[in-house]
Amino acid sequence: MFPRTIKSWLVILVVLIGAVTTIQHRSAQKRLTTAGPIAEQPQQENKRGAIRQLAGYQIEPVADYAVRARVLSVERYRMGREADLSPVDFVLGWGPMSDASLTNQLDISQGNRWYQYRWQGAPPIDPAIIVRTSANTHMVPADDTIKSQLLNVRQGDTVILKGYLINVEHPDGWRWRTSLSREDSGGGSCELLWVESVRVE
Repeated sequence: MFPRTIKSWLVILVVLIGAVTTIQHRSAQKRLTTAGPIAEQPQQENKRGAIRQLAGYQIEPVADYAVRARVLSVERYRMGREADLSPVDFVLGWGPMSDASLTNQLDISQGNRWYQYRWQGAPPIDPAIIVRTSANTHMVPADDTIKSQLLNVRQGDTVILKGYLINVEHPDGWRWRTSLSREDSGGGSCELLWVESVRVE
């Protein structure tokens, strides 16, 4: 009797999780399709900033950075050394990659700090444009308030983020470097962003 009760509750739990996931997905798709494309490009001014310490890591700002973009995907991280600094990654899109008529033709996913996109048949747009108008961005919150705000951002939101692109080092020799270009792809092409301000429109 007792095991059957547990089994019944597990079935109910699975059904509820499935329902919540479906609702969240539909809400994200609605946000993506009802918002218009974003014309602005990320703003970057390369310059060295004062080095600071965080959780034993040396944080070196290398560029002021501000971006208004559509959040195409969100992935949280709790394991791995990078999670000491960055609890969440956003795939950000602007220009063509903030247009739902295009992004709906792409299968966008994240995992292991990578961002992938796929399509069926012919690409809906030149892949080089996808590279230039989207980015997997590792979010490093400046404080707990910013962290809470970042963790509340959802797929489909339009966000305005301001802060610094950073390089990170640890005394044991471990390093994490930001990209300073929107033209690159593959390893080392992600932006590592120290976030001082986040606003959801």
